[in-house]
Amino acid sequence: MDSGAQKYSENIQRAITALQNGEMILLFDMDGREAETDFTIAANAVTPADVRWMRKDAGGLICVALDSEASEELGLPFMADIVREANQCSTALSKIVEKGGDLKYDSRSSFSIWVNHRDTRTGIPDNDRALTINKLGEIVDRTFNGEEVHFGSEFRTPGHVATLRAAKGLVHERMGQTELSIALAKIAGITPAMVVCEMLDDQNGRALAKNDAKQYGEAHNLVFVEGEEVVEAYDMWLTSQSRKT
Repeated sequence: MDSGAQKYSENIQRAITALQNGEMILLFDMDGREAETDFTIAANAVTPADVRWMRKDAGGLICVALDSEASEELGLPFMADIVREANQCSTALSKIVEKGGDLKYDSRSSFSIWVNHRDTRTGIPDNDRALTINKLGEIVDRTFNGEEVHFGSEFRTPGHVATLRAAKGLVHERMGQTELSIALAKIAGITPAMVVCEMLDDQNGRALAKNDAKQYGEAHNLVFVEGEEVVEAYDMWLTSQSRKT
């Protein structure tokens, strides 16, 4: 495990330690993009209490970001590609499928399929979603360990947990919480399957302002990390990995 304690900023090191300990952090992408703060935690560490915490205090969509290589190995497609393919059967879909320029904050979405683990009942209660999330982390871990895995034998779709497929180049290709969280996982040396959930404002119906998210973090002793910090640390990590080879 390469935590890089001697080279990363104090704040990044605190975030790394928290993630390695299975704790929640707050992750902000950047001003001018989504400008949103997400609850972020390793998928392997999630408990039903964490799911409850995210849905009550964050309020956004609880998703699992997955490493690009693992997603490829597991055969997970981008949702936009599925809809384009389905358009051959239903031309109505051509009017709603994501097109270039549709997103004001990015060039494309990272959404893949929505799943439930086959051991869940309805898939939506906190314990069901926690199980699905844990099993997503587990199957990514098994994939990297060289095991032959069959995604469909363990998961079904439609389901209640959204999966996100990280870009191959991570933060050098896309600056979403998907890529930022996976970059943090790699720096921390943990399984690159990360749960993200946007913080929403109960008063104005918008994303929670960055300063308000910071205040929440201070009140709950959560590390607050900005995207620029993650990019800087990830570049350091990449350099350290190239030196090893």
